[in-house]
Amino acid sequence: MTTPAPSDSRRSGLLLVGAMAAVMWVSETVDLVVGRLDALGIEPRSADGLIGVPLAPFLHAGFGHLAANTVPFLVLGALLALSGLRRVVAVTVVVMLVSGLGTWLVAPEGTLHVGASGVVFGYAAYLVARGLFDRRLRYLALGVVVALTYGTTLLLGLLPQNGISWQGHLFGAVGGVVAARVLARPGRRRRPASTRMTACSR
Repeated sequence: MTTPAPSDSRRSGLLLVGAMAAVMWVSETVDLVVGRLDALGIEPRSADGLIGVPLAPFLHAGFGHLAANTVPFLVLGALLALSGLRRVVAVTVVVMLVSGLGTWLVAPEGTLHVGASGVVFGYAAYLVARGLFDRRLRYLALGVVVALTYGTTLLLGLLPQNGISWQGHLFGAVGGVVAARVLARPGRRRRPASTRMTACSR
């Protein structure tokens, strides 16, 4: 199998982000006609509600909700796609799992959670945290730009609010930090104390 060139990987990453956004709009259009898709969202502590962990980001409570999520999803997703397709897939999977399962575990029973905002918060948190873990100037600079652009919105979105799945926002951000840590370059992770002592003794 031929390894794709970086430009091809970035292009594929951008296409994937665009395709996910397209699925969101198609899903909301179908829901407008059928009116049953939102029932597939995350229902806390319900076994059936676990199906919402992978599906909830593609479902929304109306086109206004969807439009509000689409722009930051595309912007942050495009920034993430600059690192290639594999990075988009890995970060998205980690964020969806942490955000979805965290919401399923701690959100109030009898509620239903839908929307891509958890993924949006995860992407933003990842882009900020990656600079701290990888310690590359371009990632640090990108993280600063993201923090300055979305920082206030992110902080407000983490506060408990009625009618808003702040749990999804919170655990989405946690998932972004987890992804940044797990996917950090091995050479940038802290070495064990024994390894550092051995190196110093030479």
